[in-house]
Amino acid sequence: MPADHSKYTLVLPKSGGYKRLKSYQLAQLVYDITVRFVVRYIRAESRTRDQMEQAARSGAQNLAEGSVFSATSKKIEMYLTNVAKASLTELKGDYEDFLRHRKLALWANEDPRRADLVRQRCTTADEVAAWVKRSCAQAENRTDATYAEWSANAAHVLCGVAITLIDRQLISQANAFEKEGGFNERLYRVRSAARAKGGGQ
Repeated sequence: MPADHSKYTLVLPKSGGYKRLKSYQLAQLVYDITVRFVVRYIRAESRTRDQMEQAARSGAQNLAEGSVFSATSKKIEMYLTNVAKASLTELKGDYEDFLRHRKLALWANEDPRRADLVRQRCTTADEVAAWVKRSCAQAENRTDATYAEWSANAAHVLCGVAITLIDRQLISQANAFEKEGGFNERLYRVRSAARAKGGGQ
């Protein structure tokens, strides 16, 4: 590629920086948590176990794939980002089902435990597990099911935060598409500018 390749970045902007996205980081955390959760609480022969793990994986992987596609197709980028949102929404529902089937409490939106977990800004499954263990130890009226309830709710909370971040990401992608256009439009602008300067046909 020529030393001065600024015009090429107008056609193919930087892409694939998904590891820096907060939405991807949180989706990956949700995946790591879910892998641990299903091993501990879901029977190995249950289809739910595989479905939950695949939904969690899809959340992270579609964000990564969409980020790479952003260079040539905003449409595919937005589609895959929305697939990630749908997968995490499905997973969030699975955690709700887990709690309901076992007659465990789903924390209300205003429950202070939700806000406390978000404030921790956990980045690893170990940090989330430590928060659950520490918080359960301080809880009143603990039972054998308390840890399962807290673990499922913690994952549910983080799914919700990830979905919110992806919603914002979709809005940002739509705004970028409106302002900058897609790949074909960028290519046309660069070609037109080159012709105007006598730089190509």
